[in-house]
Amino acid sequence: MARSTNANAPQTGAVRGFVPPRSEEEQFLMRHIEDLARTAEARGIPRYSSFLSDREQDLAKAALDRAGCTSFRFDGGYPQAERRMVCIEPEGSWSDSPLRCVRLECTGPSGGALPGHKDYLGSLMGLEIRREGLGDIVLPADQPGVAYVFALETVADLICGELLRAGRTELKRSLQPLDALPAFPEAEREKRTATVSSLRLDAVLAAMLRCSRGAAAELIAAGRVEINHLPAASAHASVYEGDVFTVRGKGRFCLSALPGKSRKDRVIIEFFQY
Repeated sequence: MARSTNANAPQTGAVRGFVPPRSEEEQFLMRHIEDLARTAEARGIPRYSSFLSDREQDLAKAALDRAGCTSFRFDGGYPQAERRMVCIEPEGSWSDSPLRCVRLECTGPSGGALPGHKDYLGSLMGLEIRREGLGDIVLPADQPGVAYVFALETVADLICGELLRAGRTELKRSLQPLDALPAFPEAEREKRTATVSSLRLDAVLAAMLRCSRGAAAELIAAGRVEINHLPAASAHASVYEGDVFTVRGKGRFCLSALPGKSRKDRVIIEFFQY
């Protein structure tokens, strides 16, 4: 859980509370996870969800707690995965995970620009793959021209059979055994610091975007800002250490630390852009 501070000063140990489901879709997800847990426990067989976002993983964890299920884990195929599946595996059951990894290698003429994350995702969506069937798309910096796509088994088979190119670049496709994955180097992100008058959303967002608080407030009012995958309701909402801010058209940012206060009694924030 994310640590929190109030609007004036950091407080060690405070956390952002669980946000209950806010839509019929979120309520359905929780009921579905509970059903998976009850089936797994009653029949002693493993059950698996599709890939879940950070917000959906929080909802799934709450549903599993409500169902009294303890024999579960989250898995996205590699340790740093963002999109992950719920794997409910009762003691003594066999592992039957549908998680797969497809290795994509560019085979087109050298010298051109290599496909980026958006190119791969766009090509995958062109196959009419639903987003919940896809996990992370990893482009290791030490393997230019190579991408690893984590997906459900049926989706992985479709990718291997149908994905011919990303953008204009032709691709070679092959299933990659999960136990033979390379160690993906963690992305190097430039951490920045700033000082803010308070831990209000508009103040922190203005510091991250290097704009005025008024401009930040306009983005919030226009519905272009999400905190942890939920729409930001107010410019004066409190923010918390560990929060992730998605600003449509501007990028995604993480409030990674709250080191303390400056000599001028302003709150110091540490953050990075994904």
